[in-house]
Amino acid sequence: MSDNANNRQAALDYHAFPKPGKLEVRATKPLANGRDLARAYSPGVAEACIEIQNDPATAALYTSRANLVAVVTNGTAVLGLGNIGALASKPVMEGKAVLFKKFANIDCFDIEVNQSDPEKLADIVCALEPSFGAINLEDIKAPDCFTVERICNERMNIPVFHDDQHGTAIVVGAAATNALYVAKKKFEDIKIVSTGGGAAGIACLNMLLKLGVKRENVWLCDIHGLVYEGREVDMNPIKSEFAQRTDLRTLDDVISGADMFLGLSGPNVLTSEMVAKMTNAPIIFALANPNPEIMPDAARAVSPDAIIATGRSDFPNQVNNVLCFPFIFRGALDVGATTINDEMKIACIEGIAALARETTSAEAAAAYQGEQLTFGPDYLIPKPFDPRLVGIVSSAVAKAAMDTGVATRPIDDLEAYKIKLDSSVFKSALLMRPVFQAARSVSRRIVFAEGEDERVLRAAQAMLEETTERPILIGRPDVIKRRMEKTGLTLKLGDEVDVVNPEKDPRYRDYWETYHGLLARRGVSPDIARAIMRTNTTAIGAVMVHRGEADSLICGTFGETQWHLNYIEQVLGRDGLRAHGSLSMMILEDGPLFIADTQVHRHPTPEQLAEIAIGAARHVRRFGITPNVAMCSQSQFGNQGEGSGSRLRRAIRILDAENHDFCYEGEMNIDTALDPELRKRLFPQNRMEGPANVLVFAHADAASGVRNILKMKGGGLEVGPILMGMGNRAHVVSPSITARGLLNMAAIAGTPVAEYG
Repeated sequence: MSDNANNRQAALDYHAFPKPGKLEVRATKPLANGRDLARAYSPGVAEACIEIQNDPATAALYTSRANLVAVVTNGTAVLGLGNIGALASKPVMEGKAVLFKKFANIDCFDIEVNQSDPEKLADIVCALEPSFGAINLEDIKAPDCFTVERICNERMNIPVFHDDQHGTAIVVGAAATNALYVAKKKFEDIKIVSTGGGAAGIACLNMLLKLGVKRENVWLCDIHGLVYEGREVDMNPIKSEFAQRTDLRTLDDVISGADMFLGLSGPNVLTSEMVAKMTNAPIIFALANPNPEIMPDAARAVSPDAIIATGRSDFPNQVNNVLCFPFIFRGALDVGATTINDEMKIACIEGIAALARETTSAEAAAAYQGEQLTFGPDYLIPKPFDPRLVGIVSSAVAKAAMDTGVATRPIDDLEAYKIKLDSSVFKSALLMRPVFQAARSVSRRIVFAEGEDERVLRAAQAMLEETTERPILIGRPDVIKRRMEKTGLTLKLGDEVDVVNPEKDPRYRDYWETYHGLLARRGVSPDIARAIMRTNTTAIGAVMVHRGEADSLICGTFGETQWHLNYIEQVLGRDGLRAHGSLSMMILEDGPLFIADTQVHRHPTPEQLAEIAIGAARHVRRFGITPNVAMCSQSQFGNQGEGSGSRLRRAIRILDAENHDFCYEGEMNIDTALDPELRKRLFPQNRMEGPANVLVFAHADAASGVRNILKMKGGGLEVGPILMGMGNRAHVVSPSITARGLLNMAAIAGTPVAEYG
């Protein structure tokens, strides 16, 4: 079977299995008993209906309307397929709905309509207004799409957005903004030649005019040649606005001296000979799909400095509407916008363009491994999987809507709104907020033992952008610089970031003498000390913390925990510190769950278990959470005499003999810990209210197993492990940690020691 046949079958299988289509509907409220049914439907539902009848604005409170978009089409201009009809267009519309949900958490229904008359189609769309918070018109042929959108905008009081026009125009606007930045040119000075007089092409030109391009510098061509004054073939009022008074008639006639070519037409329209007539560093947006107006290699053959974008994912600078529509709708919906105006579109452009000029997020880099994601000619716009898009773009759109008076539900605190948006993609953001705030109260030095690791480098970059901490990297400077160049990071070594070079560092003698002095009576000779200080970055980091040259060490991005812990305790144990256990916060769909001890004590004693519970409760409070600690075992409230239950019962007696200000209970099964009703039935006198949020295990195997199951099968995001008992002076992470996870650990390590034991 050929590659094309394989790809075709894979695409069909993707749509067919494990169940047909790409969408399903799920309930957001429980429906488990008669009480739920009475609230969801009759008689309780009447109360919500009456409230909405009395005040229509409360529909945003009592229904899903404020987060619901309709994707509407008649299938007359689908992708590169043309007029395939409403039914055949349904896979595309389902896909659009999936993108809304994935990138902006917007619920969406696809609506395919058998109606080719634009005015009648507009009537149908207008009749849908009570059901939806916004309308996304899709794949409707020109000029009908202009008619449908105009009528809907005139009659409806919710945003109506034809994505083929405006979504394309916004992404082209962002890419053009940055292309001109790279080429050191300005909108008001450039000559643009465009091919394609359809909806997307005209919308792009209109947007470029709003960005500063002069109308007299725009030359529009279509299949019949140049649009000029007096032309009668295939003309309409919208095209006529770009008609030039000239004797020139063809694309080849007008391309000379062009700064930018904008193609939304068909394959091979632009030739190499035409590119050669353009200015230096020409901007070529060949956006026809699947085959562009000119292939990038053909353009660069005659103009090596050309700045090129296409509509394809296998070339740099893919102009993809997904960079726009989820986020502009997110902002519009959240402020109850009545329309999407030019100011909101330009805010979207500016947000997208500005994000591309920043360093690339670790999440985008992971999604596009092997690609160069550094701002420049081959990276003009961010990737769709950059999680920062929703926070930056949607908040900018919301602000523009409020500033222009089209927001019916203005947001009081835009910064808090942006944090909320970020937390929808960075699952740890909301829970980590109090930790980051505490870390900003001081400026601490965080040393990373594995300073050459790309995840560490990205975390260090994020630390400089989001915290007041100073990163210290242990690693070879030449290796660090190469990896920074590859990933587009802008760390200033020696200025913003300190580097310790194990191979050659002026502090080497001080370090090995310190290490030898601490461990001379434990069999460490001067030669061994010298060797360790050349090769063991964890030991180097621990010595730095011991000497006061760093405030906290983070290690463990590779290797085994106990190996790292051995060197940490060798050095920092001499400062009176001892690891009590490790704590992992698992962020789940319904909130956080803390797991201990995952990696320090394989078989903790009752005394160690009591210490683990105390340390866990203290650390949980740092996240603004009241600890509810369950001591977990196969045994349940004394029903098994030996094993882990016995050790946990003794640990509870130790805790009972002391005066602690947190709730703890056990020993019990995990389901009993998490289900208050079950716990009350089994042991009515138990002291715990509500579900446990901290699970302490008597075996590291059990704790680690639960953590990994939640992470791999439960969709949990781990923050940690946090090393308890080391005075916040060292943490051993796991090899699977991400750059975002390292940033979170840096914030934890950056919290003042007095607050975070």
